[in-house]
Amino acid sequence: MCLHTPACPTADSPDREAARVVAAHPEQGWSLLCNGVLLFDDTGELLPDGRTVAPHRGASVLAPSR
Repeated sequence: MCLHTPACPTADSPDREAARVVAAHPEQGWSLLCNGVLLFDDTGELLPDGRTVAPHRGASVLAPSR
């Protein structure tokens, strides 16, 4: 699907989120990547074959309380 040089990571690749955005809809909370992955604002994903990837946000760091 990707025509970029070098090619973007495939939908099965661990770094699939590094693919280029081909359609962004921030008002709806999602972007389509050139590898066919739908990436949601909550970091969840819908892969081209219908599999889902649960949101995987990094742990937030809180300042120590005083």
